[in-house]
Amino acid sequence: MEFLDHIGAVFADFSNPKKRVFVGYLFLTVLLALVWLVAVRRSSIRAAVREVFDRTILFSPSARADYKIFVINRVFTLFISPLLVSQLAIATALFYALHDVDFLQRGLFADTPKAVIVALFTGVIFLVDDFTKYLVHRWMHRWPMLWAIHKVHHSAETMTPITVYRVHPLEGVLYGLRAAVAQGTVMAVFLFFFGGAVDLYTVLGVNVLSFIFHVTGSNLRHSHVSIRYWRWLEHILISPAQHQVHHSIAREHHDKNFGVAFAFWDWLFGSLHLSEQDSKLTFGLKPSEAHASNLLDIYFRPFRDIANVLRRRVGKVRAALQSRSKQARDPIA
Repeated sequence: MEFLDHIGAVFADFSNPKKRVFVGYLFLTVLLALVWLVAVRRSSIRAAVREVFDRTILFSPSARADYKIFVINRVFTLFISPLLVSQLAIATALFYALHDVDFLQRGLFADTPKAVIVALFTGVIFLVDDFTKYLVHRWMHRWPMLWAIHKVHHSAETMTPITVYRVHPLEGVLYGLRAAVAQGTVMAVFLFFFGGAVDLYTVLGVNVLSFIFHVTGSNLRHSHVSIRYWRWLEHILISPAQHQVHHSIAREHHDKNFGVAFAFWDWLFGSLHLSEQDSKLTFGLKPSEAHASNLLDIYFRPFRDIANVLRRRVGKVRAALQSRSKQARDPIA
């Protein structure tokens, strides 16, 4: 019985509406993909079904690696999660810290109507959460040591909804800490200024905005079905096709579309790339970095790459110190 409980815990995300791969969202993902292919792409129903359930995609070596990584990472998460700082711990610490700031008044906006407080909290926590995801994602691409970790996700050569779990455990830890800090901070600030009326508008226990994000095709971002939005809307919301562009190996697509739900972060900071009609994208990494299906490479290569980055930086520092020392000994030179 205990063994079955452990198995259930590993696959619990499929029954949890707070997770992207909740079976209800996956069902709607398939439905949306079929409707798009039939109504917009003018495919026959049979052709649409065949494309959605394309075995060469769903059972490719890269996809099979995704399924294995999902199980391994879920087991790892079950052990590591209790050791990570929680959003509640951060919210509690910050809430009491705010009391020590003399010019801040606790309960300053406590008289605000509850419906307004709940709406504000629902929107702000979703917005802050999305912005911090954008920032961390951008840093993952810009900082070599973080890229050594994040490129595990980009090594996928075919994409399915399970590809969202193709992340190195170190990246999972970093994103877990990000969520705890972002959400805990918003919770503390709202509780301090608005009092006990702070709450979320939810559907199935999920922030209503997150629920909308998932039921409108969040899983299609990691898929082979390229759903595009109107150009004006792709300046506001990231379409599935835009995230697929983010995974493209084409040079013009590098460091584009870091956003998760909102595209206006990319628009504001110059990393927006609109989707391209009928474009044929190739996913993965360049051959010298590729490790699409080798699990040992996926899990251990990032440590080697981080060590190489550190070695190069130490070498540069040592060379700079030696140059300064030489100039100090021979100032005329």
